[in-house]
This record gives sequence, structure tokens and C-alpha cells, in this order.
Amino acid sequence: MIPRRTFLATSAAAITFLPYAARAAAHAGDTFATDNGQIEVFPLDHATFVMTTPAGTIYNDPIGDPAMYSDFPPADLILVTHEHGDHYNAETLAALMQENTILIVNPAVAAMLPEDLAARATVLANGEDAMAGEVAISAIPAYNTTEERKNFHPEGRDNGYVLTIDGFRTYISGDTEGTREMRALSDIDLAFICMNLPFTMDAQAAADAALEFMPTHVYPYHYRGRDDGTQDPEAFAEAVGDAITVKYGKWYS
Repeated sequence: MIPRRTFLATSAAAITFLPYAARAAAHAGDTFATDNGQIEVFPLDHATFVMTTPAGTIYNDPIGDPAMYSDFPPADLILVTHEHGDHYNAETLAALMQENTILIVNPAVAAMLPEDLAARATVLANGEDAMAGEVAISAIPAYNTTEERKNFHPEGRDNGYVLTIDGFRTYISGDTEGTREMRALSDIDLAFICMNLPFTMDAQAAADAALEFMPTHVYPYHYRGRDDGTQDPEAFAEAVGDAITVKYGKWYS
């Protein structure tokens, strides 16, 4: 039985959507429809993106200069998948946290947080669930399966997340290979699937995993670009063919 953690009212009774002024022209977003409005996705850098949704504004793995987020609404929900520096930065988190921002982290990140952030964080281990207002969050195991890569992301430590908003299900892989938990997912409308050798997997392995659980749309992300195509989003798109709609964003760091 999967434990469920519900946020305390002192953290935030619900996530409230904050409308925002026109974003900077440099940001390009894709829009996805839900029963109660639209989800818009804004790729920012490598593993970092912002989602505006009918249930609030979500930041995933925010790092870097806080000014990078100035064109977006303040974060209602921040997700951190694991402690590596391209996913977690305590100074960035501290700058982005607002009075009612909900912070979700895995246990390893929780152990590293400064005291003030640790007091506000909700910790989800693999297999645990939480509710943030109208956003249902499930922590999905993220880990390496290839023997020589297991030291990068050992099983049991890091998170991916599935978010359900108005029936629209989004999977964020974090750093992982095509695990049994990923392949067992179902009814995923939008997926962010990493590819970055030698730390996670190549485009073909990412495509093979995606074709098993068949999300409707996929952003290949977390890649750095390789001339041999092993981390090329076009190679991913070619591998999945017409079975999945591939979305693109600026994921280079």
C-alpha cells in the first residue's frame, strides 16, 4: 500500500493560479488542454522548466540565476528530483520560495537543505504520494539499470514525478534509465524523458522506454547534444516514429 502525505494547511491550503503579464519573447511555450484550462510548458535549461496550469505554477529542478524566472509567476509548487548540481541549488530555491510555495524533495535532498528550507519541505520517497491543492503527486523511482552507471543514480534514492491536474497526467523522469517503474506507467499525457550519456541513457534507450508506456506527448530533455546522434532529440523522434508526438525545447545547459 502506497503511503499518502497530505500538505498541512500551514503550508498551503491549495495552490492558487497566479495570472502573469506577457512573458519575455525569448521564452517559447507549448500548450496542452485540460478539462479546466490549459497547461503551458516553458523549457528553460537542461532539466529546468516552468509549467503554468489551472492549479498553479510549477517549477521543476530550478537552478541558476533567479532572474531567469522573473518573466514567470512566482512558484506555487517546486519539485526537486535529486541532489546533483544540474537539478538542485539551495541558493536558487531560497530565492524562489514565496510564503505559500510548496517544496517537494526526495530524502537525499532533504538531508542537504538549509534549516529554513528543510522546515518547509515535504519529503517524498520512492512510491509515496502527496496532494498539493488540486495537484496529485506521485514519486516514481529514478535510477540507473546499466551496471557501470549505477553509481550515478542508485536505486532507491532519486525521484521522478507523476503530476495529475484535471485528469491530465504528466511524467517527469528526473535522471534515470528505462526502469521497470517507468515502463509500467499508464495514461500519461505528457512525459519529460531524460537522455544524457554517460549518466542516464541515449536517445534509442529513451525511445524504447517511451514506446513501452506510450505517453501521448514527449519532451526528450536533459540532453547536451552529440554529433553521433546518441543524445539528439531528432534521433529520439525518429526512433518513436508516428506513435508519439515529440515536443522540443531548449534543454542545453
